[in-house]
Amino acid sequence: MVFSGEATLRKNFFEVFGLPRKLAVDAAELQRQFYALAREHHPDFHQAAPPDERARVEETSALVNAAYRTLRDPIARVDYLVRLEEGRETREGDAARLTAPPALLQEMFEIQEALAEAKTGALDDTTRATLGEQRAALSARLAEEEARLTGPLSARWDAASPADRAAVLAAFKDALATRAYLRTVIDDLSKALGEETEGRGSAGATRTKGGTGGDVGAPRQSTEGVGEATEGRHGSAEATRTKGGTGGHVGAPRQ
Repeated sequence: MVFSGEATLRKNFFEVFGLPRKLAVDAAELQRQFYALAREHHPDFHQAAPPDERARVEETSALVNAAYRTLRDPIARVDYLVRLEEGRETREGDAARLTAPPALLQEMFEIQEALAEAKTGALDDTTRATLGEQRAALSARLAEEEARLTGPLSARWDAASPADRAAVLAAFKDALATRAYLRTVIDDLSKALGEETEGRGSAGATRTKGGTGGDVGAPRQSTEGVGEATEGRHGSAEATRTKGGTGGHVGAPRQ
């Protein structure tokens, strides 16, 4: 795939890799295309080019990296697809658009009360055990919600007719909002227990420090993205940076 001109910078992340707006992605093929494009457009290989061409190469390289960081992560891929379908490729406005379902807020009322009490003083053993159990239950629920996002809902989108896509997008937004809220509550529970979460994986569990709770669900979802995603119209979702390469570019191969 050869990129040239301003048209390249108007590509969405799926178009960068020649993919349709589908959520089933061949991870190995995606990685193969990424390495080929990263090598072709890495700024280190264009240092002798005129300034305007070097600037274009840097923007193209940033686009390739942001696209790969997003599309390689199944949940980041869903989040990006939702924003793309709504005509907003950045995360601007997410906080206002994604709100937890009322039923979930009501369900979490008891936990929020316990958290408020925990902030007023030291935890006794009984309260600590209760909060730990609640965190474990929410972590399991978070894993189920993420599995639903990347499994049945993603498959439903890929098979949907144009007329059915609005309903699937609504289901995606509801699931993403539920996930974000669960992550926030899990993070708050960890803090109340005196355990800070490590890492911000987009799916599955993250480990906590200094407690007996073991592995817990991923922490709070940030509306500013995770990692150092490219800002502006190509802002990526919650994907993390791949090590390697130079100049902060994801996995850029070296000669």
